[in-house]
Amino acid sequence: MIKKVLIMSASTGGGHNRAARAIKEELESRTIDNMSIECEIVDSLKLVNNTMDKVISGGYEKSALYTPKAYGSVYRFSETSLASKNEFKGNPLTSLMARKFKHLLNDSSPDLIIGTHPFPMIALSTLKKNNNIHSLSRSESFYKSTKVDIPPMISVLTDYTTHSTWIQNEIDYYIVGHEYVKELLVYEGVDSEKVKAFGIPVEKSFLSHRDRETVLTELGLSPEKLTVLLMGGSFGAGNIKETLEELLTVDRDFQILVVTGRNEHLKDRLSKMLDSTIHNKNICLLGYTNKMNDILASIDVLISKPGGLTTTEALLNDVPMIVPYFIPGQEEENLDFLTNCGAALRTTKKYSLPVLLKVLIDDPSRLDSLRKNIKSIRKFNSAVNISNLVVDILSSNE
Repeated sequence: MIKKVLIMSASTGGGHNRAARAIKEELESRTIDNMSIECEIVDSLKLVNNTMDKVISGGYEKSALYTPKAYGSVYRFSETSLASKNEFKGNPLTSLMARKFKHLLNDSSPDLIIGTHPFPMIALSTLKKNNNIHSLSRSESFYKSTKVDIPPMISVLTDYTTHSTWIQNEIDYYIVGHEYVKELLVYEGVDSEKVKAFGIPVEKSFLSHRDRETVLTELGLSPEKLTVLLMGGSFGAGNIKETLEELLTVDRDFQILVVTGRNEHLKDRLSKMLDSTIHNKNICLLGYTNKMNDILASIDVLISKPGGLTTTEALLNDVPMIVPYFIPGQEEENLDFLTNCGAALRTTKKYSLPVLLKVLIDDPSRLDSLRKNIKSIRKFNSAVNISNLVVDILSSNE
């Protein structure tokens, strides 16, 4: 006998899938009364169809790169009373997802469902809601004819904020990154007993790393110098070229590591720019790398957009952030969280990146203060605590 857990994700940014893998890794190491736990990660958009996956996932990536303001406008609109919580269930995307999920649930008969993305949880909440409705209109007859059992559901929020799409009456538990986020959900009417501030889960491999001297030496950098990492997420979003140009003007002794992710075009642009620019900085330019666990443990300052998983990984490595760009919406709200906690600095027109970085370099105690604040909010063992909750739920259902 085994217990089956479905982990519903989606490829809109890398964080949802990384959180899903972290949970799967930990859950599959557990047993319940000598029964193993089998986990399956389902990419919800691909399950609907590949075209929709490409349109939505690709659209997110392109909007992040080219039209972040437009993305932010859509994000803010969906938080208004015109599109409030629990009102996403009737839209065509979630209705189509709900139809697809019926077959998935009937085939796999999961004992519990975890969601690291709101879209699939809206669709599953649609199914669960309609299961509980005795009198259905003609338009809802599909649900009546193919009723399906919905097991307990847990939503794992992968940002340090909330959004109305996450909030569904049918969700049994919410996992959030911090007590501040719990209070946001409670303010929106969620029962505080349903919200667990366990943190955002990361894979175990991320928490192990080689020593700074080895890592920086391999990259052609000095272990003795203050090291700044510049990046913009897995697909290189953000004004990285302009930010690097700013860094080159800072008249202090430090070195720069740039990671452009999957954006090869950006890497080529930066390489050509550096070749044609006179500067006195030691710079290492990388594309995609699977050594971010080593790199984040070896740097002093991270300059990046504040994605949920990027933020979490920086916090777990005691790395202060300077944030000169972000995608309006959840990343802007992640930045609000970080600055309210004293764990990051935000550039403005007056307080530019060179100004902030010079002060940190000239007065190392300011870096120490940021690290102290980070230690007070970071949360290890998120995946372990989520797994404990899952085991408790499944055990009580025996």
